[in-house]
Amino acid sequence: MRTTRTRAPVRAALVALMVAAGGLAGTAAPAAAQSFLDDLFGRRSTGSVTPVNTQGGVPAGVPTVPGERPWSGEPGSSGHPEMTAQAIQAAAARFPACVQQMWPEAARRGVRRQSFDALTAGLTPELRLMDLMDAQPEFTKAFWDYLDLLVSEARIKRGREILAQHAATFAAVEKAYGVDRHIVAAIWGVESNFGTQIGDRSVLRSTATLACVGRRQAYFRDEFLAALEILDRGDVVPEHLKGSWAGAFGPTQFMPTSFKRYAVDFDGDGRRDVVDSMPDMIASTANNLKKDGWEPGRTWGYEVVVPQGFDYLMADGKRWMTLQEWARLGIRRASGEAFPRPTDKAYLLVPAGRRGPAFLMMNNFRAIMKYNPAEAYALAIGHLADRMRGGGPIVQPWPRDERVLSAAERYEMQEHLVRRGFDIGSAPNGRVGPRTRAAIKRFQAAAGLPPDGFASAALLDRLRSR
Repeated sequence: MRTTRTRAPVRAALVALMVAAGGLAGTAAPAAAQSFLDDLFGRRSTGSVTPVNTQGGVPAGVPTVPGERPWSGEPGSSGHPEMTAQAIQAAAARFPACVQQMWPEAARRGVRRQSFDALTAGLTPELRLMDLMDAQPEFTKAFWDYLDLLVSEARIKRGREILAQHAATFAAVEKAYGVDRHIVAAIWGVESNFGTQIGDRSVLRSTATLACVGRRQAYFRDEFLAALEILDRGDVVPEHLKGSWAGAFGPTQFMPTSFKRYAVDFDGDGRRDVVDSMPDMIASTANNLKKDGWEPGRTWGYEVVVPQGFDYLMADGKRWMTLQEWARLGIRRASGEAFPRPTDKAYLLVPAGRRGPAFLMMNNFRAIMKYNPAEAYALAIGHLADRMRGGGPIVQPWPRDERVLSAAERYEMQEHLVRRGFDIGSAPNGRVGPRTRAAIKRFQAAAGLPPDGFASAALLDRLRSR
């Protein structure tokens, strides 16, 4: 539930989208907990452990699980020194010792030695995760295609059924935490399609692998130790602590450390079970949003219409103004209704540039982005919640004729911007984040173009020609 937290079958699709559309809030794409990628690359099968010897892949003597798709043997695309083939093989050979070296810290956290020994006995690394960790899609779908996917009629219908089925629980949670039940249901729907696509990898094995192998070992050591705490406490039984390749679990996809911070025992049975207890899962998700700043009785944002000749330099996540101030600039709701609380503050987001819909985003939008730091994700959550509540679709059309740039083209665009003296906040990396969008706006303004910050194919052609 943080920039490092990852989860959900649609997350793989969203990561591609966030990178293309600049949806990440100033961070690299998260190490996605992608059950969707599991489907693409092959799910783990169960079975006895047998040693294998492969050339260029799993080193001799390192056990694997029969039926499990093996590591490719290739270095990670990030270029990180811990992601070279040699480093991965060496770390895999040290895996048993690495796990045992974490016992003193587990003990300091209150994990019993008996539990530690039982849970780590026979634990083996899944080196296939190294391929998933550095996976970078060569091509991406458009922002609007992902909203079509996430806010489908089937998902809206199922969400309304879920809200009716668990109406008493949603009402009690809404009263206790002040978080809109439709938002919680939308997170449930987007994260796991209402629990039908949670992931089937062992969270303990995934986090242990990533704690000992690869480029994010320090982060995942904390996740592995938190998973041990969860199992030692008995909040979730081992056979149900399964999830994505990065260790997220449950219908709303908690990472183990996020579980520690936000999970609550809402059904009063003495366990915080976000996997099998609907009250605990719903309340824990609401508690997460509340602690991230959700404001009760407020919405997440409004679709708005931008007037002709508007200065798109004002579409900036740092420029917060009251709704009445935006209205004085000619911004109006797409529905034609008045803003109900004119003194509320918001910023303007134009995710597809001047040819697409525009939105005024409130503080609750930022709270959703703390759950997952992507504008695409937060917009999908807010819009799905509105649709389940009975609202209509987005009014303004998306520029569906636009071709979304490939990763190589985004990298090239950044190179052109840097050569022309525009600061993108980092070296070119193919990720169009807020700093790159700001650089695009400055280039557009200097070239006499509407500065909407949209990374289009036409803009790349313009950069190439100058």
